[in-house]
Amino acid sequence: MTSRNTIQRQVVFNAVKELKNHPTSEEVYNYIRPNFPSISLGTVYRNLNMLSDLNEIRKISTNDNAVRFDYVIENHYHFQCKKCSCILDVFIPSDDVVRNDVFNEHDFRVDSCDVLLKGICVNCLKDI
Repeated sequence: MTSRNTIQRQVVFNAVKELKNHPTSEEVYNYIRPNFPSISLGTVYRNLNMLSDLNEIRKISTNDNAVRFDYVIENHYHFQCKKCSCILDVFIPSDDVVRNDVFNEHDFRVDSCDVLLKGICVNCLKDI
């Protein structure tokens, strides 16, 4: 079954892409609402999950227990600052972090890996 691309889904996708900050569903909703006052948080939530299921955006879990969304779907990792909670993309070749030969010993194949690095971002380090 194919799903049709609705205006709401496109608006939600564009918001995730324009925000570039790994937004939560509430942040996407607040970004969209001024231009689309009739859109509901439930509609935003459903479309974010649909876009994630369709692999058009990436769903990530973070230290703050919020589900966040990323428009960069290529394999990469994330860094979250312990002070300001910002989330940054980290591009490291996957072979440097996860080697499939290690997992082959346990009779399964790794298709993806979610890594969340934690520390202090460069902006917060300036304040220390």
